[in-house]
Amino acid sequence: MPFREIAGHDHLKQLIARAALRGTLPPSLIFAGPSGVGKAMMALALAQFVNCLAPVGEDACGQCGSCRRITRGVHADVLRIEPGDTGSIKIEQVREAIDRAAYRPFEGRRRVVIIDQAEQMGVNAQDAILKTLEEPPNSSTFILVTDTPDTLLPTIRSRCQRLRFGRLSPGDVAAVLIGRHEYAEADAHAAASLSDGSVGKALEGGSEDFVGARMAALHLLETVADDPPPGRRIMGAMSLPGATKGKADRDALGQSLRALASILRDLAALGAQADERAIANADLRPKLQRLLRSFDNDRSLRAFAAVDRALNALDRNASPKIVADWLSFQI
Repeated sequence: MPFREIAGHDHLKQLIARAALRGTLPPSLIFAGPSGVGKAMMALALAQFVNCLAPVGEDACGQCGSCRRITRGVHADVLRIEPGDTGSIKIEQVREAIDRAAYRPFEGRRRVVIIDQAEQMGVNAQDAILKTLEEPPNSSTFILVTDTPDTLLPTIRSRCQRLRFGRLSPGDVAAVLIGRHEYAEADAHAAASLSDGSVGKALEGGSEDFVGARMAALHLLETVADDPPPGRRIMGAMSLPGATKGKADRDALGQSLRALASILRDLAALGAQADERAIANADLRPKLQRLLRSFDNDRSLRAFAAVDRALNALDRNASPKIVADWLSFQI
């Protein structure tokens, strides 16, 4: 996958590509950041770029034989190490990579060793690779991909240049879900709004659940917008998925409340005229604009704080119905 096909991280793409072109790319790297934001894909894109037979500017072509073999995972000079069935990366896997890196590349210009979920290396495996990271063989690059870099040994971290990956924008997440995972547009935006900037997290939940939770949250805000009588507030609360009782309902209500928090954040951002990229539910903008007539910044922030208290109450096993009813009077 070339750099251009990876969502977000534009600054890092340019930084990595230009360093590779100038020959100043550090031989030992840590790609660190939240899960599901494209760190491993960026490592493969770098492997493609440095071995591409017909690069296009600051990117790989994605079509030559070398690029296609890297995509399929069968390129002789690109080795990807991942945790095995036990969930750990064993010392034998690391030693094999070290042995292969000692030789000149077989078919490409540069051998690239990608250690995905590098935090799953045991202490012995990390010790085994220390010397190689300190003095990597010529024509070899080691990339450690991790969500939790601070769990790596300090001696590992000190030998690698760390690149920090941030969360994706909701628009980027939605675009990936639509383009690569065939989500319907409404499903993609709903999942992206609750994804915390991670495609992986967006893919974990059922899209129908996301859509239902978000629309119910929006309905509750529309119901209480004009300060209705108590009966209407209770009816609005009961429309939230999970606003009954039981563990399954508690989980469903939690998702509804997270959707509600996402919409309230957007209302506060719109009221403050924030950057458009900060809006998680951009596809609902016309409805959000109408809600702004009733939800100024103070009310949006108070409501958001109430949602946070409601989520904490659910975590303490409070009744979903009581939580939903209480919340309907706080927003």
